[in-house]
Amino acid sequence: MADEPVVTIRPATNADTDGIVETVREVFEEYGFAWDEDDYCADLYDVEKHYVGAGHRFWVAVVDGLVVGTVGLEFFEKVGGDPGGVFIQEGKVRVAGADCSLERLYVRPTARGQGLGRALTELVINEAHDRNREAMEIWSDKKLEDAHRLYGKFGATVVGERICDDPDESPEWGMLLLL
Repeated sequence: MADEPVVTIRPATNADTDGIVETVREVFEEYGFAWDEDDYCADLYDVEKHYVGAGHRFWVAVVDGLVVGTVGLEFFEKVGGDPGGVFIQEGKVRVAGADCSLERLYVRPTARGQGLGRALTELVINEAHDRNREAMEIWSDKKLEDAHRLYGKFGATVVGERICDDPDESPEWGMLLLL
């Protein structure tokens, strides 16, 4: 019997840029999403600046030296409005009452079915708890039904929808996860 691959989940650095970009790009290609290196995907080319340097977190899941999963966690002041709905803040539709958000959860198609999405989501939720956050905002393209089921297993509920500011103007579900 072959040994199971060893998965390491650790904080990302800019040394992981190629693997991060390749992982997310694979999922974008799978779903037919446009790649926008200069704007919508720019954060992936410098996670130290866009996440860590801004007080947020970003992790990678690695198997045999290959990045196979990513996830980020952003912290911010509580969004206005009552939890359970959406709120327009600075011209953008947001999940009301949220004070953090799950970002960039992607797992390469070849690495799915091993619990990586679940492990990365648990990591983000635990970190948010450790930071005394109360409500997590999750925006997810409506095509990503497996992700929606995963978030639902953790108690996230759909509270609204919006059109994303990505090049495809993708419709997204907004989900609230009370922490």
